Parts: sequence; structure tokens; C-alpha cells
Amino acid sequence: MSSILILNGKLINENKIFEADIFIENGFIQNIDKDLQHLTADEVIDASGQYVLPGLIDDQVHFREPGLTHKAEIYTESRAAVAGGITSFMEMPNTVPNTLTQKLLEDKYQIAAKNSLANYSFFMGASNDNLDEVLKTDPRKVCGVKVFMGSSTGNMLVDNQKTLENIFENSPTLIATHCESEEIIQANIAKAKAQYGEDVPMSEHPIIRSAEACYASSSFAVDLAKKKGARLHILHISTAKELELFRNDIPLKEKKITAEACVHHLWFSDEDYAEKGSFIKWNPAVKAASDRDAILKGVIENRIDVIATDHAPHTLEEKENSYFKAPSGGPLVQHSLVALLDLYHQGKISLEKIVEKTSHAVSDLFDIDKRGYLREGYHADIAIVNLNSPWRVSRNNVLSKCGWSPFEGHQFKSSVTNTIVSGKRVFSNGEVKNIGSGNRLEFDR
Repeated sequence: MSSILILNGKLINENKIFEADIFIENGFIQNIDKDLQHLTADEVIDASGQYVLPGLIDDQVHFREPGLTHKAEIYTESRAAVAGGITSFMEMPNTVPNTLTQKLLEDKYQIAAKNSLANYSFFMGASNDNLDEVLKTDPRKVCGVKVFMGSSTGNMLVDNQKTLENIFENSPTLIATHCESEEIIQANIAKAKAQYGEDVPMSEHPIIRSAEACYASSSFAVDLAKKKGARLHILHISTAKELELFRNDIPLKEKKITAEACVHHLWFSDEDYAEKGSFIKWNPAVKAASDRDAILKGVIENRIDVIATDHAPHTLEEKENSYFKAPSGGPLVQHSLVALLDLYHQGKISLEKIVEKTSHAVSDLFDIDKRGYLREGYHADIAIVNLNSPWRVSRNNVLSKCGWSPFEGHQFKSSVTNTIVSGKRVFSNGEVKNIGSGNRLEFDR
């Protein structure tokens, strides 16, 4: 394998910012030190004036393959991810067919092994009747088990109480949950239809998929996890009230119940539905500005452990429908890091905290083997950013297959200049290098 020498950068790592060089060989970081320019390498990157950070690890994406490849593919979305500084992803099971057997799970790994530009792992899906398959999941090779405790994906809803108890009691690995109360949502839909008929405005989305619906399901999941001793990770927290369910008085490594925030819930609020409409329709819904601000506070105060994207592309044709026909979700992997860096520029979060929540903490939470840090002996997964290199999002520079972004028209202040995945430079100065560099994530469990 080739070698890479990164010179003159400012490293952001383990709550410190410092100047150092990095020498990479055979896929691993071999040296981190000052004045390594005497070393010989196949490629040299001059990172003067730029920041070098561990590549982001996104613990929640929907890359749509197999079965939904008109929206996205593992290749196209991993391409967008590496352009955004994301070097590893964990993908969800609501593809077609749903990933409900070990064979279907392994099929996705085989696709990624051929086509992914980023490192990868895939969640095993749970349903009301596949407990035997769930229990076969190898915790060293699979990131976790995904349980939909809400209606976001239709037939993957797990609503059988006995099944839930069995999963929470016996799962061999981390359980990641989508938490919204189907009962409350359906009651809210009935109210909305009584008022608007089928012509429900997008601004009703956070009222239909309400804070009450989220808290009812999240609190139920936390109670069940405590009762059964499960390792629970609740995805995409969207309300201020849910923060009370999570602790910040113990280290992450000691937590059995953890939480994730997503970029869109840190950026948008219900005030944006008037302009953005279905393009910010996600499940759980983007809610009030007070919820958005509380979630960011929860991130900074460590009640929320990681930041992810919930990248979930749909075609423009699909999104440009009426409320009940427009699917929820949107593309985010290409713009998540630069969006967080904009929050840094606004004085809302530190660079060190961004790196902690997008790399270090994800590695620790999932027990990922030798990734998520800039350390000698670790896999060389690295993003390099220029904090003062503005650019505007338009449809002609969106790399996701769907071809649109909720950030269209926004000018970001920072740019990703280089991305290295498992020791190979896959993105450099606006160009994706189509090198199948992604490796399967392994877990030290």
C-alpha cells in the first residue's frame, strides 16, 4: 500500500489542538510528531493553515441498497460521505428486502466490499417475528440491532410487547431504536385530517409527530432497557423533554443508555417549514427552536453522546408531493461536517467538541476497533478542513444520487479539502477518487 505524509496541519484530537505532522503507511498511522518532513512518502499533503481531524463516523445512514437504488446506492452515498469528511458509516435495515436475516445482512456487506468508498457496517433489523435471526448477530462484526418503535418504516414496526422484551433481554449487541409512539401519531393524524382533509400543511408535521409521541416511546424504551439490563442507544433525539432521560454524570464508557443527535435537529426549526417544506420533513420531525437549542446544549453537556446524520435520500419527484405522499428523510452526509463547522463559526460549539461527538465518542460508544482517533497504530481515517474556504450549495455540486439538498442556497464558511479512508486518499480538493477503500468495521466486544 502507498504512504502519505501530512505536513504543517493543526490536529484536533482528544480535546486538544496542536501542530504536528502525520505519516501514514500500509493503511495505518505510523507517526504523529513535529518535523516529519524528512520522511519519504508516495504522497505529500501540505496542510498549512488547515485542520486535521479523525474522519467522521456516522452511526445512522440509509443508503437504500438493495431494492431502492432509484434513490441512492452504497457507491453514490459513500462518495458523498467522503466528500463531506465521513470515513465510516453504519447503515440501517429498511432496504428492500428488509435486512431481517443473517443472509440478507451479509449480502449488504458483500455489496459494500465491492463498492463503498468509506468504511462500513450494517445494522441487523428486528421485526415482530425474527428473534431467532437477531440472536445470531455477531457483536464483533455487526454494529448493532435496529428496532423501529414507531411507524417510520411501516412493516418493520416492532410493537409486540413480548418480542420487545425478548430483544431487550437477549440481544447479543447494542440495540439502536427509533422512538415515536404510533398510537399518539395516529390520533394526531386523525385530528389533522379532521381540520385539513388530505391537504395538510407541512408545518403540521411536528404537531402530528409530536414531542409527546417521542417522549412516550423514548421513556418506554429507557424503562424497558433498565428493567432488562439492555445496552440501549436512542437515535435522533428531537425534543428538549427527552434530555431528562439521559445521564451526564458518568463517563460514556460506563453508560448503558446513550443518545444521538442529528445535524438537521441541530440546524433547522419549525420556522423553516414555510420555506423548505417537505425538504426538511424527517421522522422524528424538526420541532421548535427551543428544542433545537436544547439538543445542542445536551450535546455540549454530554447528555447526548454522538452526532450523526440520518442521511435518508428520496428523489425530487417523491419529495415534491403533498404532506401524506411526500416521504420523510433527506441527504445530509456531504454537508454535515461543514454545517457543524458553521455552528463553530457562530460560537455555538467548539472544534474539540465537534470531533469528540462525531469521531471519538462514536468509536467509544460502539467499541470500534482502532478508529475514531488520531493515534499511532490506528487506521488512517482522516479529514482535512479549511475553516476559511466558503462555498455555496447548489444542485450541480450535490453528490448524492437524489441530486438535491436541504442546504441548497446556503453558503458554508468551511470546506473539506482531503479525506483519507483506511490509508488511501479518496477525496482531494473537490475531486472524489473512485478507489474502493472502505473496510468492514470491526468491534472490540
